[in-house]
Amino acid sequence: MWNKLLVADRGEIAIRIVRSARELGVQTIAVYEEADRMSRHINSADEAICIGTGPEKDYRDPDRIIQAALSTGAEAIHPGHGPLSEDPSFIQACGNAGLSFVGPSPATAYNATDRLICRQIMQNAGVPVIPGTDVLPPDRRGERDALRFAEAHGYPIVLKQATGRPPGPLTASSSRELIHCLDKLRHDSSPSGKEARIFLEEGIAACRHIEVQLLADRRGNVVHLGIRDCSLRLQGQRMLAFGPAELPPDLAERISGDAVAAAQAVGNVNTASVGFLLDNRQNHYFLGLTPRIQAGHTVTEALTGLDLVREQIRLAAGYSLPFAQRSIQPRGHALELPIRAQDPSDGFRRQRGTVETYQSPGGHGIRLDGTIYQGYEHPPFYDPLLVKLTVYGHSWNEAVDRLHRGLEGFHIQGLPTTLSFYRRLVQDPELRKRIFHTSFLENRPHLLQHREEPSELTRLARLLAEINARGDNPYASLD
Repeated sequence: MWNKLLVADRGEIAIRIVRSARELGVQTIAVYEEADRMSRHINSADEAICIGTGPEKDYRDPDRIIQAALSTGAEAIHPGHGPLSEDPSFIQACGNAGLSFVGPSPATAYNATDRLICRQIMQNAGVPVIPGTDVLPPDRRGERDALRFAEAHGYPIVLKQATGRPPGPLTASSSRELIHCLDKLRHDSSPSGKEARIFLEEGIAACRHIEVQLLADRRGNVVHLGIRDCSLRLQGQRMLAFGPAELPPDLAERISGDAVAAAQAVGNVNTASVGFLLDNRQNHYFLGLTPRIQAGHTVTEALTGLDLVREQIRLAAGYSLPFAQRSIQPRGHALELPIRAQDPSDGFRRQRGTVETYQSPGGHGIRLDGTIYQGYEHPPFYDPLLVKLTVYGHSWNEAVDRLHRGLEGFHIQGLPTTLSFYRRLVQDPELRKRIFHTSFLENRPHLLQHREEPSELTRLARLLAEINARGDNPYASLD
């Protein structure tokens, strides 16, 4: 095991990595931008180094990250779940600099992040994929091919680019929308003039989005750790994850087997999540392989009792998996949701501001992962996540009850958050029934239209802040 590990990410995931590394006896180095100097992850590590003024660009600069590791004596880099975590050139550069990388190999990252190459690998491995096209030709030829595919398969049609994160997939429901989306994706993804590699997939309406969590060592051992349901999404954002996904046992076994086959086909070592879409006929289709730790991993940890980041570090250091598939026995039910600095009544627009009041829940079955604290000035440049709430219960209803209690235990004043949205969501009767699909939230606009009234604690905090600022109490009796 190494002596020093540099954590090349920020926020709650950086704190999460520091804690697991410390349990393994590994010292940690945090990196930060000047614009992010109030983030808690800076003080959580044994050392911290400023890598630039920011915002955002220095966290994404491979040269600055590698130089920070070398200058502080780090032997390895954990990329968290930022953009560098799946960048083949950065992973290769770490190896060239003599640094271990907590994550995939360059080849695995390349295979997993090029969606067209990954589709072909899955087809060769016998993993079911969504019917789709190869790269569309440029200009009018691409439009003609797109319209032919849509005519053969019907709408909706999903348009994707082969590589890169933004912009995300676009969905077209008519020929006019299809041409418009194709033009938009070409323009948005090719600012340098280089032709974008765009392809199409058949749209699957009212489907479920599920993920299989995997761990793999260098000796060819792969285990799956259960299936999460991440169907509750809005504007491309995951709003809630839970596990285990409610599936017939034989279907769960087939999906888990295909996930293992997918990981082996791309040569994955370390951790990964394999995503599938599940249609209303119980057919599953490969969606993508993410060869890094994901935000929903706390659900799997609650169900299995494993520390996935700890296992990730051990695997990267060359250790074997300390358990076999038969010993993995997930129990109970867990739900996880991200509380973000976003205003649900304003299209989930990112917010900035200072946290004037912060009170968090606690007790049995409640876990918090976050960077928020009273007095924290949340900048608008970074991920709007403030804190993740993960709850556990022996039964589904117990877990939902605990989620309700956890949400009621939060009081955050100073900037809008998604708390009001979640408090309404947890009251929806369909949540108890677990009847979820990827359009579930889009079909419930009433969840977005209500502005929550401030609690008594919030009103009291405002009054105290006003009295403190004025130096007297303007509401006191004059008698």
